[in-house]
Amino acid sequence: MTRSTKTDKARQLNAAFAMLRRSMPLSEAMQRLAGEFDLSERQAYRYLEEAAHLELPVEVTEATVPITLKVPAATARLLRAYARSSGLTIGAIVTRALAAFLSAQRRHG
Repeated sequence: MTRSTKTDKARQLNAAFAMLRRSMPLSEAMQRLAGEFDLSERQAYRYLEEAAHLELPVEVTEATVPITLKVPAATARLLRAYARSSGLTIGAIVTRALAAFLSAQRRHG
């Protein structure tokens, strides 16, 4: 059995959340979740427990791949400082910045 990705986990948690929102009996929700995502009933129950504490579905993010970037030391210091103060990860900051840059490039080129 392969490990679930963060995307898989978010989808499973959101499915559990939707079942609870529809007031599906817990035993039925557990069986459906286990069957739909090929989970053990124990794991399905854990997703249902976690989903019970959510107010909204969780964001399903795109799978990520690691890359290596070389930036000037001063830029790295600023990036780390911003990450600490904002509570975001360096990966999230770089992803947002690159998405904004590439979006602007498409509009102008």
